[in-house]
Amino acid sequence: MDTDRIDPAANLRARRAELKSALEEAGRPSRDVVITAVSKTHDADRILPVLEAGHRVFGENRVQEAMAKWPPLLREGFPDVELRLIGPLQSNKAKEAAAFFDVIETVDRPKIAKALAAAIASQEKRPRLLIQVNTGEEPQKAGVAPQDAAGFIAQCREEFGLVIAGLMCIPPAGDDPAPHFALLAKLAAENGLEELSMGMSADYLIAAQLGATHVRIGTGVFGQREHA
Repeated sequence: MDTDRIDPAANLRARRAELKSALEEAGRPSRDVVITAVSKTHDADRILPVLEAGHRVFGENRVQEAMAKWPPLLREGFPDVELRLIGPLQSNKAKEAAAFFDVIETVDRPKIAKALAAAIASQEKRPRLLIQVNTGEEPQKAGVAPQDAAGFIAQCREEFGLVIAGLMCIPPAGDDPAPHFALLAKLAAENGLEELSMGMSADYLIAAQLGATHVRIGTGVFGQREHA
C-alpha cells in the first residue's frame, strides 16, 4: 500500500457519512455515536490531518506509546482531545494510565480495578472507566465473562469505589458480531450503564445500529498499521 496516498481526513469524512446513513436506517440520531479514531502505531504526521479536520476522540493501545506521542500534538493547539486506552492494561501501568488517559476501556479484573482505584485516589483527574467483556469467552482474550459481568461491576463500585461508565467488547474473529453487540447492550442496560464501546472498522455499522455509543475505527481512517 502506498501510505503517501492515504488521506485520513477524507477517510474520516467517508466513515462519518456511512455511519450517519446506518444510524438513520436504525432510527438513531447521528449524534448518539462517536467515532474513536484508533491511532495506535500511527505517527503524528498521520494523526495531524485528522486533528486539523476537527476530530478529537482517539484510541491508543499502549500507555508508553501514547505518552511519548501525544504531548507534542496536544501542545500544538489541541488541548481538548479525548484519549481512550483501548488496549490491555497491566497493573504496574495503572497510575500512569489514570493520569494520562481520559477514558480507560479495558478494566477486566480485580487487580486492575484495585490499582486504578489507588491511582485515582491519589490525583485530581478522574478518567471514565469501561469494563471489557469477553462476550465470546475466548481463553486467549482479556475481559470478564458475560455471566460474571454484573458481579464484577458491583465489586468495582462497592469494594473499590470506582465509577463505571460503560462496557467494551471485541467479538471473536469470524463470528457474526451482532449477537455479541446485542449481549453487551443487554448487560449495560441491566447494570445501568450508558456507554458502549463496540464495533471496529469491519463491523462498526452493525454496532452502531445495535446501540454503540462509541465505535473504534483504525484502518478505516488511517489505513494499515505502520508497525506492530
